[in-house]
Amino acid sequence: MKDLNDIMAMAQNVQAELEKAQASLDTIEVEGQSGGGLVKIRASAKGRIIGVDLDDSLLQPSEKQMLEDLIAAALNDARAKADAASQGEMAKLTSGMPLPPGFKLPF
Repeated sequence: MKDLNDIMAMAQNVQAELEKAQASLDTIEVEGQSGGGLVKIRASAKGRIIGVDLDDSLLQPSEKQMLEDLIAAALNDARAKADAASQGEMAKLTSGMPLPPGFKLPF
């Protein structure tokens, strides 16, 4: 059985790796789309919105409601992709750890 010092050292290593993984999430970019690419949202895997790209054909007053719906859909798509990228990065980090089923990091 490992002694307390070994367990504490392992916990500190895990914490350092988690911090590094969290920082790297802001450098991973995903792109959400809607309307067949008429609206594109770029976001970090941490969920920070980086940019919005709107097709010129949508910039008409009569298209306002549709544009709002497409932006919301693209934001949701980008968020889903950011969540997937974040989970993938965390899975890489925890792949070698003996964690119980369903245990999620960070706490």
